[in-house]
Amino acid sequence: MKRKASAVWAGGLQDGKGSISTESGTLKETQYSFSTRFENGVGTNPEELIAAAHAGCFSMALSAEFGKANIKPERIATTATVTLDKADGGFAITAVHLDVAVKIPGGDKAAFDTATAAAKAGCPVSKVLNATITMDAKLEA
Repeated sequence: MKRKASAVWAGGLQDGKGSISTESGTLKETQYSFSTRFENGVGTNPEELIAAAHAGCFSMALSAEFGKANIKPERIATTATVTLDKADGGFAITAVHLDVAVKIPGGDKAAFDTATAAAKAGCPVSKVLNATITMDAKLEA
């Protein structure tokens, strides 16, 4: 399986503008710029897209781990926070924090802990990131 996305950038770093598109068409010439990345401009940025990808990937990986344990959650809600720091003369994604809330009526805490740890380690997006990944996971009954 392969997935494609593309970006077009025009102009200098601070005064230029770009757009991001995905092969599926979900993103189509979605605007990004210096201000959307380093300030509070309107549009997206690569780090926000990585956060969305990580949250989605982790949620699916966690669902798979629960399936292995014959547990069917009602809801998995994940928020990924990506940290971009200045390092070694440039910028790097240094950390991702996952906030996870899972609703499993009568859920077993030990099975929950095992599944969340396995999903954090096994999620394909977690594997590709060269960053510290932390997590707060809450079981809701």
